[in-house]
Amino acid sequence: MPKWELLEGSLATPAGFRASAVAAGIKKTPHALDLTLIFSDAPVTTAAGVFTSNRVAAAPVVLSRQNLAASRGRCRAIVANSGNANACTGQGGMRTAQETARAAARLLRIEPTQVLVASTGVIGAPLPWGLIKKQLPTLQRELSRANAPLAARAILTTDTHPKTCVFRSEVNGKPVHIAGVAKGAGMIQPHMATMLCFLTTDAAVRPPILQRTLKTAVEDSFNRVTVDGDTSTNDTAVVLASGLSGVAVQSRPDSRAWFLEGMTLACQTLARMIAGDGEGASRLVTVEVLGGRTPSDANLVARAVANSPLVKTALAGADPNWGRILCAAGYSGATFDPNRTDVFVNDLCLCRKGLDAGFDEATAHSELDRKEVTIRVNLHAGKARARLWTCDLTQEYITINASYRT
Repeated sequence: MPKWELLEGSLATPAGFRASAVAAGIKKTPHALDLTLIFSDAPVTTAAGVFTSNRVAAAPVVLSRQNLAASRGRCRAIVANSGNANACTGQGGMRTAQETARAAARLLRIEPTQVLVASTGVIGAPLPWGLIKKQLPTLQRELSRANAPLAARAILTTDTHPKTCVFRSEVNGKPVHIAGVAKGAGMIQPHMATMLCFLTTDAAVRPPILQRTLKTAVEDSFNRVTVDGDTSTNDTAVVLASGLSGVAVQSRPDSRAWFLEGMTLACQTLARMIAGDGEGASRLVTVEVLGGRTPSDANLVARAVANSPLVKTALAGADPNWGRILCAAGYSGATFDPNRTDVFVNDLCLCRKGLDAGFDEATAHSELDRKEVTIRVNLHAGKARARLWTCDLTQEYITINASYRT
């Protein structure tokens, strides 16, 4: 099947999509974009979603799950806000989510179950419905391809920059696209199961195939990223497929594999951006575990290393403290022999068979003092592998989160 290539664009690069964004006043920062509308002009648009596994699920997560089920995967619009999570807000929060979907549906002349909602921001504060109601007509009027890039900015909270990507392929001379935007910098360890991701594609995909594809892509991307080990109440990944490219994803294994490759590339690209933009982060870190006895063991070690505050603070200081890495592997719950374990930073061996490898300190510091670093742990216990993306932990993370609500 054809390959996918990365190119410039927005959520409206795939045929049939428009978007808009406004400053509704939900965020404390004056004139900051905080409300967006994404819409598919195709009457038959399919949709899929993967959401947080946190038992404390925000109202928009609950409603979007319900609407996806009620519409049987035939949704056409997404309304998302930043600055307020609408989580732990009781029946009032659910009414706000429901009224948002109903009001948007009236303006767009579609059914309320065809509208998905998402929120991100402070937990426990009521989301002011009046601010959203006032701006929805403006969002509807300003829907356009030209305004689509604004959607990536309107969902940001503590992110330092928008996160977007577009991939293109071609089947029988017909171009097909997958585009995505995401936000996330803190409270990031999705078990999809504060992270939001919205994807659009002009491929024609039946709802069951779209759902399975998204779930698999998320497992190999957003479920492989951690900033601080916290799983948000609002984690949401949604994809809309307009079908307007004229390229249909068939049930054949090769067709589904081709589409999965594109979806995974988009999700992994955004996941790496999230890890690299972790709150206060100075470097993107890839944790690779090789030689696991089982996939579970490899994953346990990777998560323990990626989430260890001691490992992450050592990374912030470019300190080759490999003992912290081996220690984290040891308490991970995985079965392995420490006396057979090797630890590398990039291609430099720090630990060989559980002992200091005799590396040069200055060289090791230089290897760690990069914008992108790879920690590689070889357990020599089997053939299983795992990979996660994370970041270092700096003083700035504490500064941001010590006053996030106030």
